[in-house]
Amino acid sequence: MDLIFQNGKVITMDPDLPTAEAVAVSGSRIGTVGTNDQVLAGKTAKTEIIDLKGRVILPGFNDSHMHLTNYALTATKVDLRSCENIDDLVGRIKDFIRQHKPEKGDWVLGWGWNHSNYSEGRMPNRDDLDKASAENPLVIVRTCCHIAVANTRALQLAGLGQKALSIEGGKVETGETGKPNGILKESAMQLVMDLIPPADKDAIKDLIKAAGHDFLSAGLTSVQTDDLYALGSEKLEELLDAYLELEAVGSLPLRVNLQPQLMSMERLKTFLDLDKTTGWGSEYFRMGPLKLFTDGSMGGRTALLSSPYRDDPENCGVPVLPREEFFELVYLGHQKGMQVACHAIGDAAINMVLDAYSNAQKLYPRPDPRFRVVHASLVNPEALKRFRELSVIADIQPSFIASDHDLIEKIFGSERAGWTYRWQDFLEAGIHLAGSSDCPVENYNPLEGIAAAITRQDLEGRPEGGWFPQQRLTLDEALKLYTTNSAYCTYEENIKGSITPGKLADLVVLAEDLYKVEPLEISSIPVDMTVVGGEIKFTR
Repeated sequence: MDLIFQNGKVITMDPDLPTAEAVAVSGSRIGTVGTNDQVLAGKTAKTEIIDLKGRVILPGFNDSHMHLTNYALTATKVDLRSCENIDDLVGRIKDFIRQHKPEKGDWVLGWGWNHSNYSEGRMPNRDDLDKASAENPLVIVRTCCHIAVANTRALQLAGLGQKALSIEGGKVETGETGKPNGILKESAMQLVMDLIPPADKDAIKDLIKAAGHDFLSAGLTSVQTDDLYALGSEKLEELLDAYLELEAVGSLPLRVNLQPQLMSMERLKTFLDLDKTTGWGSEYFRMGPLKLFTDGSMGGRTALLSSPYRDDPENCGVPVLPREEFFELVYLGHQKGMQVACHAIGDAAINMVLDAYSNAQKLYPRPDPRFRVVHASLVNPEALKRFRELSVIADIQPSFIASDHDLIEKIFGSERAGWTYRWQDFLEAGIHLAGSSDCPVENYNPLEGIAAAITRQDLEGRPEGGWFPQQRLTLDEALKLYTTNSAYCTYEENIKGSITPGKLADLVVLAEDLYKVEPLEISSIPVDMTVVGGEIKFTR
């Protein structure tokens, strides 16, 4: 054995041996798991022994849906997450420009704003952003990543200075004058985002390494990521080369399962010609599901609903693609061997996705397709049954409770509020759940997601008692979200997700016992060590 952890509390996530005292690592795999004596019996003169001194060791965490490159790019943008009003937002951008001194004409980008609690009671617009900069094109993206606001210079470059364009799957908002007011929803965002100079392959490599090292510090050993959300689908081949070149020289920090977002038939066919469908790759870098979008976000009022928003009675949200076009993408991906994962938040979007999955399986039957719905936020009773009938996986984001609990009843009303984030209902119906952050929408720290799953509260303990507390998960159920269940999402349950002999030696050591602290305190437990494939990649 190369490495032995002894004197610990080993939470294996393996029902055949739920807990142990010690675990041995041989090469990149788990060796013996059991008592100290059982495991130490296999040591040799070359074995490194780590005394856990009672600390908890778990399978490495696995985030089932995030945006790795988008997260890494946030370091180059104005951080607007903590702004309390629009004046604060404008001031933050001015400070950024003074500090970084961009050349005239250089793009300035910001992210993370959330108008839901702004004192002005509205979104920022082009006039607000013009106060921050008139010379530099400026675009700021809302925390949900489904709405952007551009200043006048950016709008002019996009041909939107004086009149709005009609764009399928999106909306260019106009003000009282009829001119675009700078607010761009869903696919309309691309009218300006496509003008921003893209990252080249070397820059993409730097993004991957920077994000990966941050994720290791939170105990993540695997991430499932839609990188093209930030880079654009035309960057797919460069992105693949970046990952493969990093892997070839041992510089890929953690395991990556790529979710290629391909929102047109042309892009999808080009990808399929590469013959790199779901499952292609290695234990370090593997191709995941085809990722498609159907709607937007709750906070942006672009999630697609079957009846209007309570506080916006003319609005049912924004369908990102026409129904027929969306169905054809699902059918082709499924027919050609791709697993399919669709972003769907509103109940109408979820129903459309379930219809597409049902039809795809009838047209092109496949064993165990493991269809996925990313978010599955507003699920009506009938859809809940269909998830089970179709064996559809729900990729949930427990930390969304923190962002949304003050908003949900206001925008949906009391009945539909009870349809949101139905985690315990899903489990009781026998539906597979996996846990994720949607980073950078929420913090990538899986312990924050675990705490939210078992409390249904934000980090300040609101709302008291939890949002619809009957939907809370137990700690064991929450841990499965980020270990065994996320491994199941990628057909990798036989090689990761539990501390079982023969599986990959992906491990995380925590400084405190998460079974002994108050539930909300779980989110702040430090990670002491992260191990990927038997190699210690992070120590605190």
